[in-house]
Amino acid sequence: MAERYPIPAAFHRVEETIKRSRFMTSMGHAPDMESARAFVAAIKEEFPDATHNCWAFNAGPSGDTAFVGLSDDGEPSGTAGKPMLGVLLHSGVGQIAVVVTRWFGGTKLGTGGLVRAYGGMVSLGLETLPLRDMVVTRRLAVSLPYPSVTLFKRLLPDFEAEETEEAFSEVAGFNVELPEERVDAFSAAVVELTGGRAEIHEK
Repeated sequence: MAERYPIPAAFHRVEETIKRSRFMTSMGHAPDMESARAFVAAIKEEFPDATHNCWAFNAGPSGDTAFVGLSDDGEPSGTAGKPMLGVLLHSGVGQIAVVVTRWFGGTKLGTGGLVRAYGGMVSLGLETLPLRDMVVTRRLAVSLPYPSVTLFKRLLPDFEAEETEEAFSEVAGFNVELPEERVDAFSAAVVELTGGRAEIHEK
């Protein structure tokens, strides 16, 4: 599983007319398959007058195919959902659901034209989609001697670590949360800082 990847930061929508057909792309954050299906259902409900509401989603990490879904919603098989999903899986963006809504304008696009239109509408939306990082984090319990506390706290920002709890007894105790990819380096830095007297455990 990827430790850090971009995900949608907000709902996003773009629109374009292709050979008299109106196309609208709606994009949103989908942290799991249930929320992805709910997103699709909401867009379908919003545009019941549309000719097609084709969709694709990847509700997992970027490029992961374990949490995907797609539908041509009445378009010729393979001309909508598949190219939409293909663009998503190569975009580097995870936890994303997309619906491309089409209002038929009277001019047939042909299978090649449909593939280009649906894939292109996803690409168009991705160009301006606001993103934020999805960071896989771990929680650690750290105990250390009191003389090391000030230096320990100064160390936290260097590893994107956030203190979530502290407790003081014979030693100073802290619970911290930080990106998974920084855990090993952080642990090594704390051990070095305290001359090997720190104790670090997974929460």
